[in-house]
Amino acid sequence: MTEKERRELLELYGLKKEEIQNRLLEFRQAFQEADDLQIFRELSFCILSSGVGPKIAGQCMSAIGEKLVDGEEDELLERTGAIHKYAENTSRYIVFTREYLREEHGFLLKSLVSSFEDRVERRDFFAKNPGIKGLGYMQVSHFLRNLGFSGYAILDRNNLASLFELGIIGETKYPLTKKRYFETESLMTEAAHELGISLDEFDLLLWSRKRKYVPR
Repeated sequence: MTEKERRELLELYGLKKEEIQNRLLEFRQAFQEADDLQIFRELSFCILSSGVGPKIAGQCMSAIGEKLVDGEEDELLERTGAIHKYAENTSRYIVFTREYLREEHGFLLKSLVSSFEDRVERRDFFAKNPGIKGLGYMQVSHFLRNLGFSGYAILDRNNLASLFELGIIGETKYPLTKKRYFETESLMTEAAHELGISLDEFDLLLWSRKRKYVPR
């Protein structure tokens, strides 16, 4: 990162600081007020966002509606098939994950997410668990960030592009393995510390740098 780029980022952060910090506070407050179903909605949203982004995922969630609780694969597919290009897969993932969480954890998602003392173990549980389908490290990081948990980089294509443009990483290729994801996340964390801000703030700053708004 050049000195000019550093100054530009800090200038943008100055303009966006209040909005960014308020958004992170909203995430934490939302988790405190959420019930188990609301947390599963967030998890399902992140499953649906893979490969298509948040706009399509939101449309699918609206289409699924009450069927998220007890709908079968074919019912979810019927409601999302015309919206999501991977609807067959996501319908299967959501139902499979829902039934796993119901059978193995009593669908007590709030207690489950809160039960981990170690942030790495928390993310690994959702990213590597064979009972949870359709989530990689990026989607799980998104899920946990939206629940107010800190210290997770969301390495989507927009943030990867920004990190590459700023010289923080050497390529925009998505880090498919845990090792590469953690290496990229570590570089992003170091860059955030150089700017004097948290990783969570830097994540939203990079998003707003590309998209011109702070995501909800």
